[in-house]
Amino acid sequence: MCDMTEQERLAAYDRMYGDLLLERDRVRAELDRLRTAGKQKGATYQQLLAQKLTVQNLIGRFEIYGIRET
Repeated sequence: MCDMTEQERLAAYDRMYGDLLLERDRVRAELDRLRTAGKQKGATYQQLLAQKLTVQNLIGRFEIYGIRET
């Protein structure tokens, strides 16, 4: 296990949460693009939809512990 200070560990959680928010926005934009192109039944769309749900679940877990979007 990595030896981190409490401050470093908190900063890592903050970075991870920020990265999840960026990934969520990127996936949403790509889903919108594919939807506009009428490609909702394609494999890429389905994979992105699953990724979106996974990312939303992770963000939700952060929010359960009081970490929210600002």
